[in-house]
Amino acid sequence: HLLLAGSTVAVAGLFPVLLGSQSAQAIGTAPDLGTAESYSVLGGQSVSNTGPSELDGDLGVNPGTAISGFPPGIVLGDVHATDAHSLQAQADVTTAYNALEGQAADAPISADLGGQTLTAGVYEASSTAGITGTLSLDAEGDPDAVFIFQIGSALTTAPDSTVALLNGAQACNVFWQIGSSATLDTDTTFVGSILALTSITVNEGSTVDGRALARNGSVTLDTNTFTTSECVTVTPTETTTPTETTTPTETT
Repeated sequence: HLLLAGSTVAVAGLFPVLLGSQSAQAIGTAPDLGTAESYSVLGGQSVSNTGPSELDGDLGVNPGTAISGFPPGIVLGDVHATDAHSLQAQADVTTAYNALEGQAADAPISADLGGQTLTAGVYEASSTAGITGTLSLDAEGDPDAVFIFQIGSALTTAPDSTVALLNGAQACNVFWQIGSSATLDTDTTFVGSILALTSITVNEGSTVDGRALARNGSVTLDTNTFTTSECVTVTPTETTTPTETTTPTETT
């Protein structure tokens, strides 16, 4: 078939539409968390816990002084209450928060992210955002894919909600910049580092592969498990070309 110059040809069905899938054009850059990288939980005013929560990283508060509920909560890292380390960590959280907030976002997100599949990029909600059900983050085979969510005010998950990682996506590359506070309702399975201007509440039974970092307010926990997965770099495997075998000639 010949295409005439200046003509427009539409071929129905050539480009399928992926329902429930969305991608951002802006390429996100993971911020440097500095000393805050070692923390599972960092509060501004206080950190309180109910039940046998377990944190595999550090626990801290600054400029407030109150940490309660440990024990029964378990901290596998170090505890920093209003010391030089937590002071520096809060400064590094502020720097990372500003770096996230300042990145260009050209993909708006709906009020409820549940049921969506998002590829790497920078996503923005001008006010509140929630997750009901499952939000899937698809790295499309790129282990360095970065997912950034800029939430203007509050983030809230419904009970039993999940943030799922697909096709090589890593929790270490997921960041939530929250303009006010975040609430993870009961039995939420969450991934990524939450950097909230005010407070973070993690309700009973919820798990976080990442961090809860509150700049000015408090962090409230209830029988939660925090893990901090490190980024895994995939090294290409070298392909070895088999050597040719020479067959000896027959002697007559």
